Amino acid sequence: MKHIFSIIVLAWVLVRPALAQSLVKQADRQFDQLAYTKAIELYEQALKNPSTLAETDRLAARAKLGYSYQQTRDMPNAERVYRELISQGALPADYTKCYLYYAQTLASNGKYREAQEAYDKYGATQTSDKRGQGFSKLYQDVSALTRNAGSYKVEYLSMNTRQAEFSPMMYKDGLVFVSTGNGSTGVKRVFKWNNTPFLDLYYLPDLKSIRGSKAASLGGSSAATKRIRTQLIRPLGSDDFTAPTANDSRTVGFYGGTNISQGYEDQPISESDQFSRTLNTKYHEGPATFTKDGSRVIFTRNNYNGGKYRKSSDGINKLKLYTATQTSGVWSKAEELPFNNDEYSTGHPALSKDDQLLYFASDRPGGFGGTDIYVSKWVNGKWGEPVNLGKEVNTKGNELFPFVDEKGNIYFSSDGRPGLGDLDMFYAQLSPDGQQALLSRNLGEPLNSSKDDFGIVTDGDRMSGYFSSNRKNGGADDDLYRFTREGSLYPCRELTVSIVDAETKQPLANTSIAMDNPASNGQKQLKTDTEGLVRVCLTVDSDFKFLATREGYLDNQIGFSTKDMSDDQPSRLEIPLSKPKVEEKPTLGMTTLRGRITTQTDKQPIEGVKVVLVNECDGTSQETTTGPDGSYEFSVKPGCDYAIEAMKDNMGTTGSRITKEGVGSTDIAMFKKGDIIKIDNIYYDLNKSAIRPDAAVELDKVVALMKKYPTMNIEMRSHTDSRASTKYNATLSSNRAKAAVSYIKSKGIAAKRMIAKGYGESQLLNKCKDGVNCPEEDHQQNRRTEIKILKF
Repeated sequence: MKHIFSIIVLAWVLVRPALAQSLVKQADRQFDQLAYTKAIELYEQALKNPSTLAETDRLAARAKLGYSYQQTRDMPNAERVYRELISQGALPADYTKCYLYYAQTLASNGKYREAQEAYDKYGATQTSDKRGQGFSKLYQDVSALTRNAGSYKVEYLSMNTRQAEFSPMMYKDGLVFVSTGNGSTGVKRVFKWNNTPFLDLYYLPDLKSIRGSKAASLGGSSAATKRIRTQLIRPLGSDDFTAPTANDSRTVGFYGGTNISQGYEDQPISESDQFSRTLNTKYHEGPATFTKDGSRVIFTRNNYNGGKYRKSSDGINKLKLYTATQTSGVWSKAEELPFNNDEYSTGHPALSKDDQLLYFASDRPGGFGGTDIYVSKWVNGKWGEPVNLGKEVNTKGNELFPFVDEKGNIYFSSDGRPGLGDLDMFYAQLSPDGQQALLSRNLGEPLNSSKDDFGIVTDGDRMSGYFSSNRKNGGADDDLYRFTREGSLYPCRELTVSIVDAETKQPLANTSIAMDNPASNGQKQLKTDTEGLVRVCLTVDSDFKFLATREGYLDNQIGFSTKDMSDDQPSRLEIPLSKPKVEEKPTLGMTTLRGRITTQTDKQPIEGVKVVLVNECDGTSQETTTGPDGSYEFSVKPGCDYAIEAMKDNMGTTGSRITKEGVGSTDIAMFKKGDIIKIDNIYYDLNKSAIRPDAAVELDKVVALMKKYPTMNIEMRSHTDSRASTKYNATLSSNRAKAAVSYIKSKGIAAKRMIAKGYGESQLLNKCKDGVNCPEEDHQQNRRTEIKILKF
């Protein structure tokens, strides 16, 4: 018996490693097929006795197990597995992405301090990926995304079911959204990713029938009756039987089915029935957008058209955009959009309010990484070549679910920008042509949470709207939420006040500052720190005054306003303090230099402008302030060149210069946001747009101005005379404006600060339109280049 027992033990010792290896191989096959739920079961079995696996196999199995939990949105278990993996010591180079995944799961679980450490470790191993730096900085103090939480009321919608509901879109008087279906034919088709049903488009025709209940921003149990199950999530463009490729990226999934009513109404709705019969197929349908008259829809579907199911060269069934029109309540046969491709995915459409621009997400080649937001323009009856919206929106992560409101703000979701965890919702102001975006902002709590938040639709003032989230209120599924704004659009503005010595520019520590807010009839006493700084948070739509006092210096008071600010980003205010000077009597040989400061547009005098005169012979300077008539004067020595600078809050100027021969102007015009400044002597060769050397000299002045005011954004505007055709002039002026912007960019000015626009002959300054005989000098007045101040 002893011998038999020894043989059995020996056999078991030999069998255990073989069994573990077999389980890992089975798990790997399921993992490669994106069947993460089944892969999790097999990896967990194989890792019950990790010593039976070789170290390399154990490392790979744990990494894939953590990723599988992450993709099925089981973040607590994903955190557990990644923690076990990383606790074993430094990871090999091939596994450094696990630091990023670990950080993401920690953030999703609300553990921001630990997530910061994980992002720091990822940043140290992946220096080319700067994402970790932004997240790490945010997680030092997430209050920047929570301070305006009281401005919004968020409601969980009672129409939500045990299934996933997400990506709402306004349609007529109702709401179109995406949801899973159980299959009215009796055959339940499930997605192998996590054994959940496919999705279809659904329609609720009356928003008034939708009821909501209070929802906490980060958790709660207001919807405890929902069945808890894994959230439906999948790579963009992969199906349930094929492996992902380098183009595939994680995003909320969207699939097809046949059911037309899942409890959203007591009775099936005829128009919802039409959605099912003519738009929905047995494959994947997803987020949609509609023209403003409701007659045309653009929606997401798997590469399935004309009864044919197509795949890419590497066997992946990608996503495409389709369009259909409605006639007498019936949707036409869906047609593909021209920029679809079998080799990459295109989805999540959103139309601008004039229906001329289409925004969408795609993992097409040439992007920043993952999925990016692109825009296509409707030209001559067809959609043009898509343009990437740029780095102010797109990152190495995934940008998805775009939406554009009537004021030209684009909303989107991203896991590549610093946020509260998983997908966060962001917004950015679009350029006038809609093809560029300014700096993106995180919407913060309670619209965002540590879970996936995406698919927002709202008005231009963000007063109300809908979005989708898998936060804890609705269980682990995606659900629809309604929000209303009850407070300010932006949180308080963070302002850093810097007190410096006017001459040396050295910071002045322990300086007293009296902050006065006339609206609150109160004054707050502050002191600068060792770096001469004070940080305060100012209420929106208010005016403030800061009075800085310090022994041995003259007092200085400067105003600051948070009115009409279009963002919620931190600001900085510098207050220089000057030491008192002994006033010297004018000496013989001095002369008086007089001038006047006026507005750029209507030449009205400006009072209270600080004017600085610099003697270029010895570098000394004088200061004065303009009176009610905008005038100023200085006593100067003849025989020297002088530079003149004018300074006033929210205004700028190109300044002036007076030579020792007396050449130059002492009258200075100041510009503000919205002003248009003409640039002299920007000439082009006939029918050409190339920048000539003489024009480059003038454009260098614009470069200097952009460097002088580093937050100023401009529109470069080019005009022609009326000769030649209107179309030709429009193209020529556009090319000239682009050439000017390109030249300025080559001098180190960021492209995002400039917009090029050609106006052709549409804005003539005189009567010299088509058919009018004018001398050359009159035509020359119309051939001009201008800059418009967009932001200052």
